[in-house]
Amino acid sequence: MTLRAGLAAVAIFLAPAAQAQGAPAFPCAETDKQCAWKAMESHATHRLDGWKADFTSPLAERIAAAPPQLVEYLTLDNIFNGFPERPRAAELDAAFLDDVRGALAELPPRISQLIGERLIGLYFVESLGGTGFTDHVKDADGKPVAGFVVLDAAVLRSRTANAWASWKENTPFHAQEPLRLDARIEDGAQDNRKNAIQYILLHELGHVLAIGSDIHPPWYIAPKDLPASASYRFSDLSWKVDREHDSYITVFDADFTQRKNVAYYFGAKLAAADMVATYANLEKTSFPSLYAATNPGDDFAEAFASYVHVVLLQRPWQVTISRSGEVLKVFKACWDEPRCADKRKVLEQILKRLD
Repeated sequence: MTLRAGLAAVAIFLAPAAQAQGAPAFPCAETDKQCAWKAMESHATHRLDGWKADFTSPLAERIAAAPPQLVEYLTLDNIFNGFPERPRAAELDAAFLDDVRGALAELPPRISQLIGERLIGLYFVESLGGTGFTDHVKDADGKPVAGFVVLDAAVLRSRTANAWASWKENTPFHAQEPLRLDARIEDGAQDNRKNAIQYILLHELGHVLAIGSDIHPPWYIAPKDLPASASYRFSDLSWKVDREHDSYITVFDADFTQRKNVAYYFGAKLAAADMVATYANLEKTSFPSLYAATNPGDDFAEAFASYVHVVLLQRPWQVTISRSGEVLKVFKACWDEPRCADKRKVLEQILKRLD
């Protein structure tokens, strides 16, 4: 399992770059999920020696279009998860690359240092099936030690920060005028593409930071297979394992009834009329955003992104729900509120050694 941000008839699918080089055929048919899973487990992208990783290189030099082996892996993942998209390496123009480099360069130095120790590279595709994607890389002993991040350049090219955030936060709900949900993560001239990229990067870098740690359960291990004695300093604050149903539940589920229907990107399950009640119940939890309530990994990634953005970079974060211009609900960042105090402590502990 990896973390993200109609299938055709059975066919052999080749990554475009591999086709051009006359490489061997793609290993699985487009409907063969079992084959895709097996190929993913043993894929070269999971091995540190499969990358020419140089962690002494500046982060700005770890940016590229996705190489053929990564395009192949992403395609396998989409087949396994039933996503219709078939990724391809993105063509990156100079202006877009400048925005990506700018987004990285403006991160707080301690964040850049921490991420620089774990990030293999930042790669771009089109037709990913989401905004971002992160997965782990293992050393020669099989220990997860690093990760790579993939972003969909097509999703990012035309959206400013607030446009992207509003698009994302609307995806769990069926649109229905005159109800409206707007997200604001930047003000004025800061509402640009570079800062949209930066916020998305922060989320994915949160996933990288958690690899091989005790922050939350590994996303590539089924909940039912976690050791009973396993302990995770961040996710244990909100999450429990439901071994019978092989899933994660939260300590808030009895009152937060909408949570089970929160689904981002791949089909709304909540009505627009549910917006206010959903966010009102979210305020009774320790989740910094609605997306954080979907699983333990995204809980931490959202918390990390929001904390760096709001507390360290002093930027806004707000969701506003309105009807015909009348404000019905405002949901703000929680880092100065008691409900998120324990999670803030964990985040500060993680970053403390770099102060």
